[in-house]
Amino acid sequence: MPCPAAPDPSRRTVLATGSAVGGALLATGLSAAQASAADRAEAATPREDPWRVVLDDADLVWQRMPTTWYEGPFLGNGLLGSGIYAEPSAGPGAASTAVRFNVQHSEVQDHRPEFGSLFGLARLPIGHFTLEPVGAITALDWRLSLHDAELTGTLTTDKGTLSLRALVHNDRSLLAVEVTPSAGERGFRWVFHPADAISPRAAFKPLPDGYRGNPPAQVADHGGVTAAVQPLLAGGQHVTAWRERTRGRARTLYVHVAHSFPRSTALDRALGAVRAAALLPYSALAVDHRAWWHAYYRKSFLSVPDARIQRFYWIQLYKTASAARRDAPVMATSGPWLEPTPWPNTWWNLNAQLEYWLIHGSNHLELDAITRALSEFRDNLAAETPTPYRTDSLGIPRTTDPHLVNGAASALMGYGVGIPGQDPPTPEVGNLTWALHNVWLSYRHTMDRSILRDVLYPLLRKAINYYLHFLEPGPDGRLHLPATFSPEYGGDSRDCNYDLMLLTWGCRTLLESAELLGVQDPSAPRWREVLAKRAAYPTDANGFMIGADLPFAKSHRHYSHLLAVYPLYEVTGRTPDERALIERSLAHWVGFEGALQGYTFTGAASMSALLGKGEDALRYLGELMTRFIKPNTMYQESGPVIETPLSAAQSLHDMVCQSWGGIIRVFPALPAAWADLVVHDFRTQGAFLLSARRQGGATRWVRLVSEAGADCVVRHGIAGPVDVRDRRGRVLRYSEAGDGAVHVPLRKGESALITARGDRPDLTVAPVHANEDAPRWGLPGA
Repeated sequence: MPCPAAPDPSRRTVLATGSAVGGALLATGLSAAQASAADRAEAATPREDPWRVVLDDADLVWQRMPTTWYEGPFLGNGLLGSGIYAEPSAGPGAASTAVRFNVQHSEVQDHRPEFGSLFGLARLPIGHFTLEPVGAITALDWRLSLHDAELTGTLTTDKGTLSLRALVHNDRSLLAVEVTPSAGERGFRWVFHPADAISPRAAFKPLPDGYRGNPPAQVADHGGVTAAVQPLLAGGQHVTAWRERTRGRARTLYVHVAHSFPRSTALDRALGAVRAAALLPYSALAVDHRAWWHAYYRKSFLSVPDARIQRFYWIQLYKTASAARRDAPVMATSGPWLEPTPWPNTWWNLNAQLEYWLIHGSNHLELDAITRALSEFRDNLAAETPTPYRTDSLGIPRTTDPHLVNGAASALMGYGVGIPGQDPPTPEVGNLTWALHNVWLSYRHTMDRSILRDVLYPLLRKAINYYLHFLEPGPDGRLHLPATFSPEYGGDSRDCNYDLMLLTWGCRTLLESAELLGVQDPSAPRWREVLAKRAAYPTDANGFMIGADLPFAKSHRHYSHLLAVYPLYEVTGRTPDERALIERSLAHWVGFEGALQGYTFTGAASMSALLGKGEDALRYLGELMTRFIKPNTMYQESGPVIETPLSAAQSLHDMVCQSWGGIIRVFPALPAAWADLVVHDFRTQGAFLLSARRQGGATRWVRLVSEAGADCVVRHGIAGPVDVRDRRGRVLRYSEAGDGAVHVPLRKGESALITARGDRPDLTVAPVHANEDAPRWGLPGA
């Protein structure tokens, strides 16, 4: 179905950049007042409200029964998550007899350090409810409304129909499902099935010696509220509490999950949450839930003429806010929707970084759990660093629990912080430095000095100091690293590119940060020496190697050896030779079939966008969609993993806008077919909000609002002489900055509109027409 036609210009709403609707606060989540204001603003706009148009068009639909997590609807609020699909049938070809509503929670985990994060500290499954009709299921018609973050529709059986509405409440961490049955289905029932409280990894890896499973959950009635209490051998408990209320013909199920450690306080909290919520009908619960989501979406806008990709993009924004919040744990590999997986925790050698990149451009820093977690649990990072270096260094293991704890046994299992030069091959050294690059992105997109001063600088200083313990001069007079490990490739190598690239970025960032903060750091001379004397990145005829001892010679999904290209932007193709090196490395990397996975293609798309190759970027995204993305836009590698679809949204960002190196690049890598495109309140480095319109293959206008008064250099892409005006239409002075860029002096709160000389384009922000029809995501009819 193509994107709905843009409304008549006389009825369009011009969006004021930085308004209460378009530019909500970043430092905290959306308040109730903000959400209400956004809802009132939405109600006052015409029916052709641009957000409502693109969101309604992106709704997932099901006219066939989903049978797995990769096919079904999903609801969440960063803590509580529910994936919905058919309860597995008795055998092949058997008809569905029930619908499963999974109940999982991102805080629920074991706490036994003696088994390490892969088992003792891994997330634990909770269980699921089954909606069990009276009759056999014969049909369904469901829609997941992105706009309202709500599943609605009907389930048809040979006895009647069940009309349902379901949500995971934004603030209450409550699953609410309202079911209205026809006469023949009044006897439907809900049944809860507690899961065994054992790590899902047990289905993929042998359990360690001495491992004992937690005892079974105890289900009991507590004054009209039923609760399944799961005691944990390490102490504490998690509790699933529920109650069903009948109002007229409708029956509403209310479910809450609570976790506590080391005390057993979760039961009282869960019972209280259900009792309070059950006083309200479903429609009352939905009011403030919907208001939060409506305000959330209005913080940015993007419309492209590819209907499939546009829908995919808005689904990723929905998915991100369903899986992430600032105060929630850093996303595990499957988000809050825990399923059988060999990766039931948070992974730091790629997954966590990719999961959060899209929050910056889409203007959703309220979801930034990485900055909060690294700051809050910095003492745990010290405990995870190898003992001889803990006084002045920090590292992060390959995998941790939500509190960034790994567990001593994980080091024995090969998942601790690596020690350079150690034989046999050890885990990665640079994961914390890479994670801090995400923190740096949050600083650069907000220019919030507290992020720089209180989080990035002190943590990055210690992460880089760990490297400095091992850096040594060689016979060539250069500084070299002993053997370290490039994520997932196998085998250690001296001067490993993964580490050299992160070390270079870290030293450069520390020097820039110290200057901005006015800090006279005694380590600054050493950082300068590293930048001046470190070994060159190892390369050969095929491009970047894994390291000095290890060529890139086999299929490999990870772009750990290419971080200087992306996302660090240390090697950008500024010279013909450098560009040729990137092109050669990229072609060699993706040329090995066999081990390539989805995020291979998102990385390749973003690197192509860096080079301005929009056609290649779109082709790589097409490969991703065709080969790897599941019907509901989820993704699978042995088990469910969430980072790849989210990083694909960032690849789209990189095609639409790039802002590295102090220059904002507008529409730097668009394919020719994308002749029309609109972006609004896209957040760039320097804390600018960018709005721009492309029509007929040409950029018509670019508008930038400065939130911090940072230096504004923009490569606008408008051919010929330009006019630059403020929001009142007054001419602003600017200077040419070379290569199609202009420098516009803007103070905090000021804006600049750039147009072709003498042009006065329509500044309306509205969806663009789709080039062709495309099926909806979900399982639409055949």
